Amino acid sequence: MSRQLRSRRAPALPSGYRYKLDHQGEENQHYIADKEEEEAAPVMVVPDLGEEEEKKEEEEEEKSQDQPIGHAWWQKLQIMVKYLWDPERRMSLAQTGQSWSLTLFIYFFFYASLAAAITLCMYVLFLTISPYMLTFPEQVKTPGVMIRPFAHSLNFNFNVSEPDTWQHYVISLNGFLQGYNDSLQEEMNVDCPPGQYFIQDGNEDEDKKACQFKRSFLKNCSGLEDPTFGYSTGQPCILLKMNRIAGFLPELGDPVKVSCKVQRGDENDIRSINYYPESASFDLRYYPYYGKLTHVNYTSPLVAMHFTDVVKNQAVPVQCQLKGKGIINDVINDRFVGRVIFTLNIET
Repeated sequence: MSRQLRSRRAPALPSGYRYKLDHQGEENQHYIADKEEEEAAPVMVVPDLGEEEEKKEEEEEEKSQDQPIGHAWWQKLQIMVKYLWDPERRMSLAQTGQSWSLTLFIYFFFYASLAAAITLCMYVLFLTISPYMLTFPEQVKTPGVMIRPFAHSLNFNFNVSEPDTWQHYVISLNGFLQGYNDSLQEEMNVDCPPGQYFIQDGNEDEDKKACQFKRSFLKNCSGLEDPTFGYSTGQPCILLKMNRIAGFLPELGDPVKVSCKVQRGDENDIRSINYYPESASFDLRYYPYYGKLTHVNYTSPLVAMHFTDVVKNQAVPVQCQLKGKGIINDVINDRFVGRVIFTLNIET
């Protein structure tokens, strides 16, 4: 029994260790006292504003989610209508009537001034331009060239033994030459002496006379002797004319001539061409041209090319050029300035 009691006694500690425990006990007592004072002191709780705002937003979202979709669209429509016209503030598109009036006045004044400036410039410009003659005739290029009858892509393809393949060419030529009928030319225009310019004096706004160019001048290509213009025999006629240029005069008093040849290939593919008039030129009496306002009855002169002997059953490229002083006929980018290129394909 005495042995058991001895074993239950606390072990003896060294004096230094005991001092440390006593010192820790005092510190623990001070800490507990401080803790009790802090708990006894009143605590001020600061409300968290961020959390309240988040709660409000969540509540609004819940309310908006609870609302039907149609109600949301109706609110958007009301906002748009109110933006277009707000009756409380009497504003349209977020602007008052006074601001709209000022805006419209500024725009009206600006565009009215702009229109007045443009009108003044156009008026001054028209004062310097003549409606009858070219203001800067020296800047005009060489006359362009056109041919008749009309052919798609300038390819004359027909079969001599099948009239349906060339009849439309005959119709085109007959319609084009109606204005050149002899009776009409004698009635409307005057017979001018050949080989000289037909210069007419007087005011530029006076009507000018025009020289006759009769259909009969074209002889075998007039359609009077051969109503088919040679297409029924494989000897087609093609008419060439220069485009009109007011005030144009061939230089040095030499008439502009026409020359046709094979563009590329064997030159013997075209063995014979007859020109009408025989000079193959545009006579000087048809120049100058005074413009459509005063030269009302003017009839452009023509040169007819009668291809009497052309190789058959193959395509033959033909180039017809204007020849004369100051005439340009080699412009690469424009095949109608001073020349024309077409293809003949005559089948038998």
